[in-house]
Amino acid sequence: MNQKERMLAGLPYRAWQDGLEEERTHCKEVIYDLNHLHPRDRAQIPEILKALFGRTGEDVWLEPPFHCDYGWNIEVGDHFFANYNLTILDVGKVTIGSHVMIAPNVSLYTAGHPLHPASRDSGYEYGAPITIGDHVWIGGSVVILPGVTIGEGAVIGAGSVVSRDVPPGVLAAGNPCRVLRAITEEDRDYYWRNFRFDVTDY
Repeated sequence: MNQKERMLAGLPYRAWQDGLEEERTHCKEVIYDLNHLHPRDRAQIPEILKALFGRTGEDVWLEPPFHCDYGWNIEVGDHFFANYNLTILDVGKVTIGSHVMIAPNVSLYTAGHPLHPASRDSGYEYGAPITIGDHVWIGGSVVILPGVTIGEGAVIGAGSVVSRDVPPGVLAAGNPCRVLRAITEEDRDYYWRNFRFDVTDY
């Protein structure tokens, strides 16, 4: 088993061997082009993402700048939107559902290192997958750590550090992130806090 195969299996691996460094360099070249598009060329963004990511649905968009390690280890569904400064360390598989919105300065870290300094100094690292369900909203400056699954319809409040799974249909926030309450049908009539919609087409 080479180092890429070990990485994809979630086993300890060394990131500079067996072509992984070259793959990251290729990814950086694609991302450089994405992040330096002139504003009049922004229509190219979806096609660049389709070439970079392992799988994309329809209507995918992000606002540069963006950073990731490989790109091919990221899958996004339909109607995906990410705002400025999304960082995805995709040594582990990152699977993002449909109708997902990601606010600015969000980081998804599938990568980790051993706790003990001697083990860490060996150069071995690991990756654990991150899964984000359909209809999830990730607030600004959220950090999602390795191995986390966020359930369908959940909302993660700004500034949260998500170290454990979040169930579907809840509002969760904090450091560490914890469930605050369920999202109910009553919430449908409010656009923010206790402010009701003044329109009928929501």
